[in-house]
Amino acid sequence: MDGLSKPVYDTVIRNALVFDGTGSAPCRQDVGIRDGCIAEIGRQLGAGNEEVDAAGQWLIPGMLDIHTHFDLEVELAPGLPEAVRHGTTTAIMSNCSLGLAYGNQRRDGADPIVDCFARVENVPKHTLAKVAEAVTWRDSAAYLKHFDDMPLGPNVAAMIPHSMLRIEVMGLRDSISRDPTEDELQRMEALLEKGMEEGYIGFSTDGLPFHYLANQPNVRKQIPTQFAPYAELKRLTAIVRRWGRLWQATPPKDNTLAVFRNFLLTSGRLFGCPLKVTAVAAIDLATNRSIVRLGLLLSRLLNSRLLKGQFRLQALPARFKIWSDGVVTPIAEEIPELRRLNECDLEDRVGRRRILDDADYVRAFRRMWYHGRRGWSLARLKHWLRLDDNVLSRDLSDMTIDECPVPEWQGETMQQVRDALLRWQASSSDARSAAEEEAFRSFPAQPDAADFFLHLLRRFDTDLRWWTVSANRDLAVVEQLAFHPRLLPGFNDSGAHLTNMAFYDGNLRMLKMAQKKGLARVAHAVHRLTREPAEFFGIDAGCLDVGARADLVLIDPHALSRWEPEATYEYIWRDAFEHRQLVNRPDGVVRRVYIHGHCAFADGQYTAKHGTQRMGRLLRSHDHESRLRHADALSVLPV
Repeated sequence: MDGLSKPVYDTVIRNALVFDGTGSAPCRQDVGIRDGCIAEIGRQLGAGNEEVDAAGQWLIPGMLDIHTHFDLEVELAPGLPEAVRHGTTTAIMSNCSLGLAYGNQRRDGADPIVDCFARVENVPKHTLAKVAEAVTWRDSAAYLKHFDDMPLGPNVAAMIPHSMLRIEVMGLRDSISRDPTEDELQRMEALLEKGMEEGYIGFSTDGLPFHYLANQPNVRKQIPTQFAPYAELKRLTAIVRRWGRLWQATPPKDNTLAVFRNFLLTSGRLFGCPLKVTAVAAIDLATNRSIVRLGLLLSRLLNSRLLKGQFRLQALPARFKIWSDGVVTPIAEEIPELRRLNECDLEDRVGRRRILDDADYVRAFRRMWYHGRRGWSLARLKHWLRLDDNVLSRDLSDMTIDECPVPEWQGETMQQVRDALLRWQASSSDARSAAEEEAFRSFPAQPDAADFFLHLLRRFDTDLRWWTVSANRDLAVVEQLAFHPRLLPGFNDSGAHLTNMAFYDGNLRMLKMAQKKGLARVAHAVHRLTREPAEFFGIDAGCLDVGARADLVLIDPHALSRWEPEATYEYIWRDAFEHRQLVNRPDGVVRRVYIHGHCAFADGQYTAKHGTQRMGRLLRSHDHESRLRHADALSVLPV
């Protein structure tokens, strides 16, 4: 090609409204892609082998999903299709102390992947066993290396997971029964140091007290990270601080002093330099209105000039809508009476029924159900003031039936069904169907709310599928949190809770919120979902600059404005999981997704390359990549 010829690109995206991720106003431009990177941005660029007319569409950097558990799915379906179709081109894995950095760790009869993930992340045991059996590595370096041979869809970045680190050093049994010895602490420090050297972007722990193991004899034991004393956290996070990496954490929510003490580790004033901390989560609980206020206050204090921290609570830009299969749901684990039912395997209907029929259990369940709702007590006052300790409201009006053997109940609240039952029992009027009449005949006479719910569980078990919105009901508050400068949007939990939650669309919901307030607000939202988290996590992602990798997303703003997020949930079968999965798929909002210049998703369909050809890559910490480039440059200098 001579000097007068126009450059030829692999792809040219023309006439798009381009948001570069900096928060600057968008500009209508063309973007040329060559060799997987953005080669030029301007007007009337030369020809491309692929020409895309993007008139009327937004072109944005590929978005980040900053809180996922894709560690599991990526081993079974490396294209991560639900992430891609929602415009995610980079996923942060190994959150909440759980991951695969040390392989399957099957030693001494233990099966840590199954034991740790099954209840905490609500993934079926047979799916987890499939992942564990596919593992071929045994150390943190080999784990990162194995991504080189995978046909990744999005880019992925991993952290060193604390529960797995404890298991690696202490074994599963000892990691949940005693403190580590000094020698074991030093070995943990050495392995974490090794992980930082290898380029892991940080370290994850978990303090939520209702995260339990799933295999006997451990079902009443929490996951290993829960047993770590403060001194252990302090020593391990000191390594993360020194490397300038990130600590992902969840708070020990029932101990306010421990929450403050732990997160005070972010302070640059107290510890010489700040520790980057991202914590789950800032949500507006329906049962406790003080939580979000306390979270914002904590964030303000830790990031103040006095403490000089780098602390970011994560926020979910959506209603916290959770489905339950009987009592198989994350919010059940918080309540001992419901948690006892979850100690049974998913398939163990007989075991759950035995518990539900036990008279002592019924009495305990009723005490729990009406705690703070009858009589005069501190708990009653807290309930009246919306300061409850638990997430589940225990209000049948908040619980909507989604699937059930009685078709007429689908879409009705449990309170509506109970009211219909009481009318039927009082008047012997006709039921709406034979199925409803048969169900009504099985109930005790005039059941109160607790007995009604118990009977539903006895009769239907996991065939009763229902949902509730336990947090973020007020969308004005949701928007305030998503755009709060001391919070990070992106607590999506993608890849976990397969049948319980579907927040893959969280980033798109934030763009929809922003769209209503104009393009300047959209530019701000794009920045919050791309460059801002990439810089905080210290990874090379979220950019739309010349020379950057071409991770790009085309958004149809007209489809975005028409989209009704609560109307697009689906319950699908996933061959990779051999199980159903809840998803939320907005039609036509994401028009195209490019990862390293390859088109992965176009006009509602995955391309032939997706899932078969390598597109994304493992992202190491940006400072790790910089050191490698510097070392390579030195190696070619003349001696």
